[in-house]
Amino acid sequence: MTNILSQLTTEQPHDNTQNIDQLNSEQIMTLINSEDHLIADAIRELIPVIARAADHVVEAFQKGGRLFYIGAGTSGRIGILDASECPPTYGTDPSMVQGLIAGGFKAVKEAIEGAEDSEELGEQDIISHGITDQDVVIGIAASGRTPYVLGAMRRAKAQGAIVIGLCNNYESPMHEYALFVIEAVVGPEVIMGSTRMKAGTSQKLILNMLTTTAMIRIGKVYKNLMVDLNPSNNKLVYRAKRIIKLATGADDDAIEEAYHESGAHVKTAIVMLLASVSAEEAAALLQGTSGFVRSAIDLKTPQ
Repeated sequence: MTNILSQLTTEQPHDNTQNIDQLNSEQIMTLINSEDHLIADAIRELIPVIARAADHVVEAFQKGGRLFYIGAGTSGRIGILDASECPPTYGTDPSMVQGLIAGGFKAVKEAIEGAEDSEELGEQDIISHGITDQDVVIGIAASGRTPYVLGAMRRAKAQGAIVIGLCNNYESPMHEYALFVIEAVVGPEVIMGSTRMKAGTSQKLILNMLTTTAMIRIGKVYKNLMVDLNPSNNKLVYRAKRIIKLATGADDDAIEEAYHESGAHVKTAIVMLLASVSAEEAAALLQGTSGFVRSAIDLKTPQ
């Protein structure tokens, strides 16, 4: 194990932070911030391979498939975070994007000893969630060698799923099971081995890009507006009406009427107002265009 760790980029001591324990708070934060600035540039170089992953996710969604994130510790929590934000933001079914973590949901808030060391637990989670060749599975691990994640990736591959790796080291064992691996190598951490820092941040940024891109491409966004959000609380109800306002420029009374007639469905309300149709016709137009607002409007609007 010592030999393996010594070879990982994420486990190297950082030359520029050797004396960080002698600095004041502002100086420590300046060092951390300087390192964080490197992350976006590293990810920019990976956009072609991240886009390739997004294309697979889009294809799966269009066929009724699902996206699963598999991770342990920080990586598992980041996957769960991204997955849990999709239903309120894009109105997706909670089963569409799911995050699995070694040790189960309890591991979200506390460490479950030994869970990440079990390949068998990873395999069992894949089996219990009925993963098939319709799904995409993204294994996430800073080291690229977490047994739980590798076991899950191996089983997912055997089940016929599209398997993709996301790690923060080059040439990891993930390559054996993945169609391809996104290698977000962002250098040693400010605190040696603390991969919740740059490695974790890079993972979060990449998952943001993946699901945002996929949701745009399946019609969950009109212009740059989240038109499929689920207005499940007062803040989101206000946001929903504001989105209708920004999309249509209609007055408040017309927005209120369309919002209620559409059953609080933002897309339908927008099409009603911009295409001058009833709620029923707007819903039919959206169904005929796979939920794409712009295409639905174009069907009724002279070009």
